[in-house]
Amino acid sequence: MTHDAGARAAPGPAAPGRLSGLPSAPRTLVMGVVNVTPDSFSDGGRYLDPGNAVAQARRMIAEGADILDIGAESTRPYGGAVRVDEAEERRRLEPVLGAVCALGVPVSIDSMKAAVARWALAQGAAMVNDVWGLQRDPEMATAVAGHAVPVVIMHNRESADPALDIVTEMEAFFTRSLAIAARAGIARERIVLDPGIGFGKVAEQSMTAIARLDRLRGFGLPLLVGASRKRFIDTISPAPPDRRLGGSIAAHVLAVLNGAAIVRVHDVAETVQALKVVRAIRGNA
Repeated sequence: MTHDAGARAAPGPAAPGRLSGLPSAPRTLVMGVVNVTPDSFSDGGRYLDPGNAVAQARRMIAEGADILDIGAESTRPYGGAVRVDEAEERRRLEPVLGAVCALGVPVSIDSMKAAVARWALAQGAAMVNDVWGLQRDPEMATAVAGHAVPVVIMHNRESADPALDIVTEMEAFFTRSLAIAARAGIARERIVLDPGIGFGKVAEQSMTAIARLDRLRGFGLPLLVGASRKRFIDTISPAPPDRRLGGSIAAHVLAVLNGAAIVRVHDVAETVQALKVVRAIRGNA
């Protein structure tokens, strides 16, 4: 890594509370993942049943989740995802989204489709998480602007190129996305940037994205990191997705020390505990 997070006093994350509709807190926010899909790389099919999905949402809130991110189309960062149409995506969401929104925690809709995002926002979702950073569906930026909600702009590529300087590539991608957002009328203070760990990146590039996260702070926007159970952990310490908790926590702690304002996780209780310990220790430095 290019930074020794333990050897320097890392600056605190951009305050997530300045994003309208999200909790105001002088700490890292934890976003819990609820996959209403049969083919998620991490928990494929476990929460496809609406009852299981709502129960998982309740559990995550009890464990300390600040935001819930619900998706009904697997994006599988390592390939093999089965694309679904708008009707199927909505069919999976309909028995779950309203019930989860009623639980009182802000809900983010994880979708690449503007039509699905618009529908979800009308049902009570408070945020849009677009894994293509407003660059796939030409209507997505307009959908976000029309509802005046926060949006996560994630970096992505069709395929990984190990030869790329991934930080420079991310900066160029975000510059394009922010121009799209500005043209659509999305207020800059409603934007979160996500380096897209595992998406269009080889393992080393995913690690570099976390290690050099401070470069993205130059945009002056909150940063979200979702390293939970990602494959780069397996390249360091081989383990199936559901046995990557230690690696996930390590990656998220380093991301927070490097400036992340939000972490997107599958294991809420353990992550909340880890971040509390980090905060307490740093407070006694």
